[in-house]
Amino acid sequence: MAPELAALVDPAHTALVTQECQKGVIGPDGPLAELVAAAAATVVPNAARLAAAARVAGVPVVHCVAERRADGLGSNANARLFGAMRKAGVQLEPGSQATEVVDEIGVAPTDVVRTRLHGLGPMGGTDLDPVLRNLGVRTIVGVGVSLNVGMLSFCLDAVNLGYTFVMPRDAVAGVPAAYGEAVLDNTLALLATLPTTDEVLACWS
Repeated sequence: MAPELAALVDPAHTALVTQECQKGVIGPDGPLAELVAAAAATVVPNAARLAAAARVAGVPVVHCVAERRADGLGSNANARLFGAMRKAGVQLEPGSQATEVVDEIGVAPTDVVRTRLHGLGPMGGTDLDPVLRNLGVRTIVGVGVSLNVGMLSFCLDAVNLGYTFVMPRDAVAGVPAAYGEAVLDNTLALLATLPTTDEVLACWS
């Protein structure tokens, strides 16, 4: 896979995009303990390694974070997931610590941060697509949470828009873990390339 992967993730046309790698979702005080634990074991350390290598290699790093105003204006209320998050006491107010990228990954001066008030993923109905096109991106290396909804939505939207999607399978998480693996093997494997973090890092070293 190495030569083919190296061509896919060539820094000349690739961006690393993190999805909801923020303190209010996967930080220690995140509302979903099982997802926090899964992310701490895989997503956080591996996404941090990928971000550091991407910056050195000249690969743009884009962070996509979710926000919700205290009054809920502009945010979805049309699915059980959104109601469950409200009941769980998720506070993602714009400008709050909960919307900050986790410290292990961080935000470098060269990184781009995009926020959204709506939707299930970072691309549908946002400006992520034109931002990436303005960066000359054709391949997205997507990392973050969750395989249950957000990363699946991200991959589907990106492929529909013509991007090649690479998802390091040890830099994403879903719950329960067995379900996340099933989504990778039975759905995302049909849409994306699923290397390990180490395999991507070898291409950027």
